[in-house]
Formats: sequence, C-alpha cells, structure tokens
Amino acid sequence: MPENQRDRPKAHNQHTISQVPIRSTAQARLADGRAFEGPKGAPLEAFIEAANLQTEGRVVAALVNGRLRELSQPLTNDADLVPIDTAHSDGSRIYRRSLCFLMIAAAQEVLPGRTITIHHSMPYGGYYCECDNGQRLTDPELNALQARMEQLVAADLPIAQVRVPLSEALSLFENANDWEKADLFSRRRKDYLTLYELNGVRDYFHGFMVPRTGYLSPFALRHYNQGFILQFPRRHQPSQLQPFEDEPRLARVFQEYSQWLGVMGVANLSALNQAIRDGRTQEVILVAEALHQRQLNNIANEIGARRHSVKLVLISGPSSAGKTTFSKRLAIQLMAQGIFPVAIGMDDYFVDRERTPLDAEGNYDFEALEAVDLPLFHSHLQQLLAGKTIRLPHFNFHTGRREWGGELAIGPEHIILIEGIHGLNPRLVEGIPSESMYRIFISAFTQLNLDKHNRVPTTDTRLLRRIVRDAKYRGYTAMDTIGRWPSVRRGEKNHIFPHQNNADVFFNSALVYELSVLKTLAYPLLLQVEPGTPQRIEANRLMAFLQWFDPFSQEDLAHIGSDSIIREFIGGSILQNFKPWQH
Repeated sequence: MPENQRDRPKAHNQHTISQVPIRSTAQARLADGRAFEGPKGAPLEAFIEAANLQTEGRVVAALVNGRLRELSQPLTNDADLVPIDTAHSDGSRIYRRSLCFLMIAAAQEVLPGRTITIHHSMPYGGYYCECDNGQRLTDPELNALQARMEQLVAADLPIAQVRVPLSEALSLFENANDWEKADLFSRRRKDYLTLYELNGVRDYFHGFMVPRTGYLSPFALRHYNQGFILQFPRRHQPSQLQPFEDEPRLARVFQEYSQWLGVMGVANLSALNQAIRDGRTQEVILVAEALHQRQLNNIANEIGARRHSVKLVLISGPSSAGKTTFSKRLAIQLMAQGIFPVAIGMDDYFVDRERTPLDAEGNYDFEALEAVDLPLFHSHLQQLLAGKTIRLPHFNFHTGRREWGGELAIGPEHIILIEGIHGLNPRLVEGIPSESMYRIFISAFTQLNLDKHNRVPTTDTRLLRRIVRDAKYRGYTAMDTIGRWPSVRRGEKNHIFPHQNNADVFFNSALVYELSVLKTLAYPLLLQVEPGTPQRIEANRLMAFLQWFDPFSQEDLAHIGSDSIIREFIGGSILQNFKPWQH
C-alpha cells in the first residue's frame, strides 16, 4: 500500500455514504415544501404545471435559485423554484411584452406593409399605438387585427428564442423599416443576436416572453384618437380588463412631448445616441430645458392672470417627479410677477403619533390622509383666505407631538403654496371655493422609447432618479431604494394617481437626455446590488435597458443648468437651499 494511503487517518463519519448512479433527473423545490422531479432538460413550464399552483394571476415565469427565468428554460440541475405570476411586477411586464409581440405578429398578416409603433401606457392598463403612415385603422382593420390575435392565442403557438448572426438580424430590421433597431444593434460588439419568433415572425424584445400564445388572454383593442389602445389587465386584477377611462389631458401631454422630441431631432434612442456622438449634447440640453421653462411660464402666467381669485396653489405628483425643484422655479416665476408664495408644510399638520392610523402590518401610516389633522388644516386655510392671522403648527418628529410656531397672515400680494401627496385630494380642501385654487400634477411622462416596439416605462425613469438621489443625499444603497420602491408605488396608487385628474394642468418633468445622465451615475450603484436577491433582479432589468444609452461625459454633465429638475437628483442645484417662501 502506498505510504500516503497507509498513514491517512480514517474519517469518523456516522452518516452512511454509498456510491449511486448519476441521476438523469432534476428536482424543482417549491417554498411550500413540495418537490417535483423530471428529466433533465425539461422546461420549467412542465414543473409549474405539475405543481398545480393556486396563484392570483397566471404563472408566466419563475425564479430559479433567485434568478428570473422564462418558462421555456430547461431545468438541468436541482433548483429552488419560485413561480412568478401576472400579479407580480416582473410577471406583468412579461405578459405585456408578449402581448405586444402577439399584436405585431398578427399585424404582419392582416396589415401587410404597415408598421405599428407602441407609444405610451394608459393608466387603466393599456398601450397607445399608432400606424406609422399616420392613417387611423378602420373598424374592419382593427376588428381583423383583434380576430387574428385571438386565433393565434387559440392555436397556442410557441414563442421561441432564435439566435441569428448579427448581419441577418440587421437585414431583418432594415427590410421591416425598423431603422431604430437597425441603428441600435449596428454597434453591437457580439456577432449574433437573440430574437423571438412567433408564427414565422421574428423581432427583438428587451426582456423575457411567455412560452406560448395560449398564455395571452385577456386583451382588447379599441380606437383612440389617431391610433388605438392595446388593453391588458392591471397587476392588482390580473385576470380581467379594467373599464375604459378617457384620459384626454394625459394623451395631450404625451403627444406634446412626442412633438418636442421631433423639434430636438431626437425622436428615438438611436437619434439621442447619435446626438451625443456628434457633440450636440449642449444643444439637446438647452432645448429640453427651454421646453420646461415654457411650461413653467405658461403655468405662472395662468396663475398671474387669475391673481385676484387664486390664493391657493396645490402641487402633487409621485415620488421623484421633481416636485421640489418645480415648486421653487414656479415660485421664482410668480415673484417676477409680484406674487409672493407662502408655503404651508403638510407634515406640520400631522396628528399626534398615537392618533396616526395604522397600515395592514400594524405600522404607522403617515401617507394616509387621516394622518393629517384635517379640521385644523381646513380652519387655517379658511382663516388665511379671509385675511385673518393664524398660529402655525410645527410637528416634532422626535416627540411625535404638535408644537406651535409663529403667526402667519397673507396679503393681496401673497399666494399659499402647498406641495404633497394629498395636494389634489378634494377632502384636503373641503369648504374652499374652487375658483380660489390652482392645482398642478407633475410627473415624468417620458416618451423616448428604445424603438418602435420597446418602451421605457415612466416609473423606471423615476426609480433611477430616486436611486441616484438616495445614494447622494440620504446614504441609501440602490438595494435599499429598490427594496422600498414597491411600498412607494402602493402609496402612489392609493393616494396620488386616483386624484390626478383634479389638476388644472399637468407638468411633464421628463428630460429627453436624462437617462444618459442617470446611466453614468446609476450603473455603478446597480452593480453593487447583492446577487441572488429580488433587488438584483430589478437591478439587472434596469441595467439591461440602460446599456443601450450612450452615457454623458463629465463635460456633458457640466452643461446641465444649475436650476434643472435633474439637478435635484444628481446634485449641483442652485435651488437646493433657496427658500423664497420663508415667513
């Protein structure tokens, strides 16, 4: 016996270890303690179907050891499996993306030679779409498109990934007049591209798909303006369509922004990237900021024209819409007209902490309207508008109690400015004459999409703004911010968006160039998100579409004005400590 084996001590092992044949199967382990076994290489879909899961929506993807995967993905090793249904944000995105491909594939058959562009989302669940030739579809054409989509769903056809040489993909895009994709991928370093194929139609999509068309129900098509709406379920009711709600002002905001992009010569991402490469960043920045200023001037002029009746300006909008900078820039414009804003802080009207309502988890719900002392707030507003003097409250967040500050009265030259999540809630201003109020809703209604078929959601722009701002000013990591985002979105859904149509005007705070700015600052933060976590899945998704944006250089960043809304998030704002309304 060799020396090295003779001298080796024997292991004292109480476990029985024996040699077994290598398994040709793989196990999928679920969180409920069950495990399902099948041949290696079987698709995830087969394991999900075998589990017969009871979920709120239909399962359209799965987490495999913490990584998001399509149901067509083969399982080659034992893994922990978490189903992702359409009630989940990732599942909802997969459903909508796949539905868009279904529509595009059907359109190639029933609308030959016509290209559909997917423009923007609708609040009740849908995408506004148009044909590129500018001609509105007739009733028979729209009905034929829906009928063909329904036939493809009934046929339960596969939606497959196809890896093709890059040159072949570029030719495909060029022949389809999809010049945005052709230009975007012409600079791709790899010599291949993975496309999706449905019923012989091939296209590229930035994200995963369902495995078969049979997953894609319900949906509906309906005429709207010069185009039509592809309607789909919302996450909170993933199995049914919401009633149609006309949003004419929102539609106008998106239409106006689309026109702005044309003015700037950056109607799509490819054109923006080209402007950056051509050294035109300063021009793009200046024109984009001028369009913001024009919106501000129009709002200030409207308020100025009603200065004898309007005494209360209410501003609301979702997280990272740019409300703070907007409010200060509006205040400056009003001051230039001899109108002096006086801000009233909503937080100072909080009830004492023990009276604060609780949320479903038993925590204090500071976002609930009932967290505000409405009787006191109403009384103070009415007294101020009547020319009386009030004593201002101050909420002490350390003690959770109300304290009292100085006195306040307003004169003919003053206007009350209130900014907060409840700014457009009618209950906040009960008893106040409508003619004495001017209400503003602000959000980043971006219209710059990756290409004709791949959108950039407005919520993603706001999330990236918040990631950058939280890291710079609040010491939060991207993982922290992404983890809080679902709660933030729930608060917006409950308290902000239901009241947006009470606004007198919508302000679009989106800037065409901002994702190229945010990429420079957000990408390193996203790379630090811990692998294997739900937050990393979201970080990967954000990085996947940011990769197509050419970043701003440090010289480009220096061209951004010090009063720009984007400065609220990236730093360097001249307005950070500017408080014209202090009393």
